[in-house]
Amino acid sequence: MKRLLTFALLAVLTTAVHSQPAVDAFGKCLADNTSGKDRKDLARWLFVAMGAHPEMKQISSINPAASDDSSRVVGSLFNRLIIEACPKEAKSAVGAVGPIAFQSAFAVLGQLAMQELMTDKNVNASMGLLQKYVDNAKVQSVIGGQ
Repeated sequence: MKRLLTFALLAVLTTAVHSQPAVDAFGKCLADNTSGKDRKDLARWLFVAMGAHPEMKQISSINPAASDDSSRVVGSLFNRLIIEACPKEAKSAVGAVGPIAFQSAFAVLGQLAMQELMTDKNVNASMGLLQKYVDNAKVQSVIGGQ
């Protein structure tokens, strides 16, 4: 059940990936050309960006310097990936499905970044707190006791 909840939450945080060979190749290229540090930098940038939402500001205190630094780091990563590492794949994917190719391909990278963060024991413990508030019996009755 804990794994099911984790995957459900990951699905909320990422967009659906269009299954197109060119987009899939672009996403694979992005994944193959990033390190764990790159993916953590991407996750940090997403966290900072989400912290700017009015509903999130009450639980986050991200200063403008941290926001700018995170954007600089991910901007550099984006440039490296598109210009140096995956230019052919980017062009092919955009040619196949248009600009949505970037959203779809980077969703793959976002999923990897989230998976990497989710393996941390502290993150798992924090996410595990949700289990206290889920009615497992009712969930099991809905999904058929799977």
